[in-house]
Amino acid sequence: MSTALLLLSDTHLPKRAKDLPAALWDDIDAADLVVHAGDWLDLATLDALQARSRSFVGVRGNNDGPEFDDRLPVVARVTVERLRFAVVHETGSATGRERRAEAAYPDTDVLVFGHSHIPWDTAAPGGLRLLNPGSPTDRRRQPDHTWMRCTVSDDGALDVRLVRLAPGAATPREEPSPRS
Repeated sequence: MSTALLLLSDTHLPKRAKDLPAALWDDIDAADLVVHAGDWLDLATLDALQARSRSFVGVRGNNDGPEFDDRLPVVARVTVERLRFAVVHETGSATGRERRAEAAYPDTDVLVFGHSHIPWDTAAPGGLRLLNPGSPTDRRRQPDHTWMRCTVSDDGALDVRLVRLAPGAATPREEPSPRS
């Protein structure tokens, strides 16, 4: 048995795009669990994502207004197979992130975060895995729009794939994470 996860963050709709990429909607439809690490901007995106997800976990981000306060927490937690996930929008600067996250989330195996729009996959000294899927709509200085596809097997093994969608492209490309 395994569970398919879709990780995304920083959708910034409708400010950065009118909609999510079609390929991302296909991945949302296929996932067992969709995880969004904040910065939505509009409730319509949250409603659409929840309606299309088999199961959903999300948090609000620093750009999300007070209308999100009753809908999403700042930190969310979920256990998938044997892995304990925490989801948060911000983790602070990249320098020292792994050690800070490990101290802040001691009972966590995987921390999903957003905010920087930069894909990230590292591990803290104690084993906490940190994942940032980037942004599917606002790549900032990144070459591509990104999100992550993950598979958690029943023994707790985590396989992470970064999905890249070049600007103007319809078909994304998937690459294995260096840590998988």
